[in-house]
Amino acid sequence: MGILALFTVLGLGLLEVKSILARTNSAALPDKCSLQGTARLPAFSMEGDYVIGGVFSIHNSMNTVENNYTTAPESPSCSGRIDPREVRFARAMIFAIEEINNSTELLPDVRLGYQIHDSCASVPVAVHAAFQLSNGQDPEFYGGENCSQSGVVMAVVAESGSTPSISISRIIGSFNIPQVSHYATCACLSDKKQYPTFFRTIPSDQFQADALAKLVKHFGWTWIGAVRSDSDYGNNGMAAFLEVALREGICVEYSEAFYRTNPRSKIQRVADIIRRSTATVVVAFAAIGEMKILLEELSRDPSPPRQWIGSEAWFTDTDMLSFTSCAGAIGVAIQQSVIPGFRNFLLDLSPSEVAASPVLTEFWEDAFNCTLRKSGDTQKRMCNGQEDLKTLESPYTETSQLRITNMVYKAVYAVAHAIQTARFQKTNFNADKSIRLESEEVPVSVCSESCPPGTRKVLQKGKPICCYDCIPCPEGEISNMTDSPDCFLCPKEFWPNAEKDACFPKPVEFLSYDEVLGIILEIFSISGACLAIITAVIFFHHRTTPIVRANNSELSFLLLFSLTLCFLCSLTFIGAPSEWSCMLRHTAFGITFVLCISCVLGKTIVVLMAFKATLPGSNAMKWFGPPQQRMTVVSFTFIQVVICITWLVVSPPFPVKNLSTYKEKIILECALGSAVGFWAVLGYIGLLAVFCFVLAVLARKLPDNFNEAKMITFSMLIFCAVWITFIPAYVSSPGKFTVAVEIFAILASSFGLILCIFAPKCYIILLKPEKNTKKYLMNKN
Repeated sequence: MGILALFTVLGLGLLEVKSILARTNSAALPDKCSLQGTARLPAFSMEGDYVIGGVFSIHNSMNTVENNYTTAPESPSCSGRIDPREVRFARAMIFAIEEINNSTELLPDVRLGYQIHDSCASVPVAVHAAFQLSNGQDPEFYGGENCSQSGVVMAVVAESGSTPSISISRIIGSFNIPQVSHYATCACLSDKKQYPTFFRTIPSDQFQADALAKLVKHFGWTWIGAVRSDSDYGNNGMAAFLEVALREGICVEYSEAFYRTNPRSKIQRVADIIRRSTATVVVAFAAIGEMKILLEELSRDPSPPRQWIGSEAWFTDTDMLSFTSCAGAIGVAIQQSVIPGFRNFLLDLSPSEVAASPVLTEFWEDAFNCTLRKSGDTQKRMCNGQEDLKTLESPYTETSQLRITNMVYKAVYAVAHAIQTARFQKTNFNADKSIRLESEEVPVSVCSESCPPGTRKVLQKGKPICCYDCIPCPEGEISNMTDSPDCFLCPKEFWPNAEKDACFPKPVEFLSYDEVLGIILEIFSISGACLAIITAVIFFHHRTTPIVRANNSELSFLLLFSLTLCFLCSLTFIGAPSEWSCMLRHTAFGITFVLCISCVLGKTIVVLMAFKATLPGSNAMKWFGPPQQRMTVVSFTFIQVVICITWLVVSPPFPVKNLSTYKEKIILECALGSAVGFWAVLGYIGLLAVFCFVLAVLARKLPDNFNEAKMITFSMLIFCAVWITFIPAYVSSPGKFTVAVEIFAILASSFGLILCIFAPKCYIILLKPEKNTKKYLMNKN
């Protein structure tokens, strides 16, 4: 069974390959094969039955060579400082291989070797290392009839960056050599059509992009800035993040790309954009090299406080602790882990091991600022042998948070398991995945503040969807959630509260007995009824006196009774309307007032008839005596009773909820039912009042000290004035004030009648008894 096939099943791959080298325009096979150029020496190497390749960015830059086209170009070489973290990664690979070689369970009869190259964080050097790993190290080799590879690696653990990993995969993938990356997270590498032999032990950036977008959304940051490495890692990672962020409703004020080798003016421009932006949150999908350069530039002229959201590539790097501008940064990280025995392995470096490796020698000299070589840097002291890695504070010795180092460790074991599976049995190997959130305090970063309930969002013209204005909901509408795009109407019997974020039942309004206006009207109503009763008592007590007898005492008592009913019927207009109260209030008012006006009309006719009776030969009083007076009152009242009964039968008044007069409250009132019936009742009262007024005017100058026509004229004048004023006031008064106007009209006209007709008589009866004589009554002067 092929190793690559088994790697594919396991998520990793390996195949033995054969390279056929042919000469151009020649069919003859060569008898000797040689490498082109100089073989590149690995940083660390060890022979074995199976060799595993490794590529790490141990140095941070490549030597720049200017070719003069007169000599053959030299192989690319590394320069700059050594990255202690990458040295730790390389040493982790060596540790894992030695641990496997000492194992009695995994590949017990196989010795693994390694060839670990330095890529200098550079694509050209990484490509050179890839060819080196594909070709082997022998400058010349023979193969009988054809050339065959010698020393080709079984698999490659590479690389820390996505861009060099892509370059390596393009080369070794052509020879079906599997590549297992510990730190290349670009989602593009998941495309098996383009990278069929690429595998990794670290999650793809797609997971990281999803996590970062959800992290930003979780804290309510909808207005952010974005910076990225101008590389496959940064560009693809940020593209994936922005795609998810758009779906989550997150807007980006700016998105800038830069690379560590860009001119300083480019870095300055990016830093200035961050300083001037209104977004207080910055998502950085960048490698550690780019972030160091950017943060150094920002530290020269500190910007306002920014909340940094970091990708795995830089977020957990301990070097970031030196930059105060990114204090409190949060982001995603690979899960911490522990590799038993690894710390002792890192610290247990013998002088002979250090001296035997140019990389370890350079690392040692850089770490302790001394030189191991006599012909070395004269500015440095000679190492005296007292240097101790246990006292060194360096990313190399930092093993409390092994994250990516563990991914290297797992990558080696993945290759070992694949080899064992190819040789023995199928074995599954799973890599752990994690996202870790570190947070202390949540800043705010939005283009526009969230619209509170009671408002709706209106997008600002020409701006992203995260930039909007908050418009208060119109009258009668609410929004009950944050950032609502619309407001909606409350049900018809509900109204918004002051904040317009909830609908509450509208307050119900009617003229109640316990409110101030209702109490005042009750007092006047009861006072009027009491006044009428007191007047009746006074008249009854003095019923034999001339002034009472002269003014038709029977009609006077009936008038006082009807006035009492008029005063009391106003009470039926107060309180919550019901079916019975609505029918009673208008009919009782109509009938009692007709009874009252009929009595006044009867008294007016009596005055006229009494004057005519004094003329010679007149018998007027014979035709309008007490029976006729009673019949007149009953007849006029009966007509109103018929009108009221007809109104109640055809279309009676009924209680309704008036929702149109006021939008914010409900008016409980009595609908008229038939408007014709209501105005017929009022019209009939008005007709009798006008008729009575005309007769009273005609009789007002009759020679008599106790001529009631004058008093009736004044009372009818007041009555008509009140009810003429009532009509427009009734129509225009809103809500409960409509009822109050009607009660006022009833009370005012009733008081007008009782005061004009009976007050003068009571004054004479009680205060001027000397005038309550027949002699004074008959005096026509």
